[in-house]
Amino acid sequence: MALALIAALATSVDARADQPIEIFDAHLHYNWEPAPTYQLNEVLELFKKNRITGILATSRPNTGTHALMETQASGLQVVPFIRPYRVRADIGTWFKDPVIFDLVEEEFKRGYYRGVGEFHLSGSAADTEMVKKTVDFAVTHDLYLHAHADAEALEILMRHNPKARIIWAHTGFGLSTERVAALLDKYPAVWGELSYRGGIVDGQGKLTPEWRALFERYPDRFLIGSDTWVPERWQRYSEIMAEYRSWLAQLPPHIATRIAHGNARSLFALK
Repeated sequence: MALALIAALATSVDARADQPIEIFDAHLHYNWEPAPTYQLNEVLELFKKNRITGILATSRPNTGTHALMETQASGLQVVPFIRPYRVRADIGTWFKDPVIFDLVEEEFKRGYYRGVGEFHLSGSAADTEMVKKTVDFAVTHDLYLHAHADAEALEILMRHNPKARIIWAHTGFGLSTERVAALLDKYPAVWGELSYRGGIVDGQGKLTPEWRALFERYPDRFLIGSDTWVPERWQRYSEIMAEYRSWLAQLPPHIATRIAHGNARSLFALK
């Protein structure tokens, strides 16, 4: 009986070891403008197929996030953020439009949001009263900010309120690793999300020395995401996740686990 139990446990461990590393998708859009490209059952099946166990969910408008929250899908934890956009044109005007702040306040009344974003800011566009109100609102209500921002805008956001907590979408795109490191050092409450981030791997898919060093230095400061902002990203979803897993496998397991899902779970106090 004991030998049978040991054999069964060994088989179970082997089965888990054969599974791909679970991923928390920390940059997901389920846009409903004018209508979703994929139905909810298709999206949930895609998550299951790719072993996505959690998502940071936003949408334009927020109807898509409401739908994801209502699914209560088994094995999937949904962390909803308020998107300050109704239509795509809001991307270029939200930071000076008081109506958008009203939208944020109204959405927050739903009682389940954990952050505001993803929103877009470049340079001095971040230096407006509307943006400061949004940052202060997030701090007051213990919300994260999900900012698609260049380095200048990121610094302005932190200047608005040093208590802000920011998930930095795309981690500066092509910003040098030295500059990324300097900003992470300067702002302990900034985490880098890595969708569309260039330079992580070389032409053969090998992790570059600069990024390996960055991950080893800051194993608790990075997240990964799909950024499904257009249908093509949904079509490539499995490929995107496979690309992440390819370079995650080149890292020590404890660091890969942190980046793949552990850091997101820590941020949002998920089990």
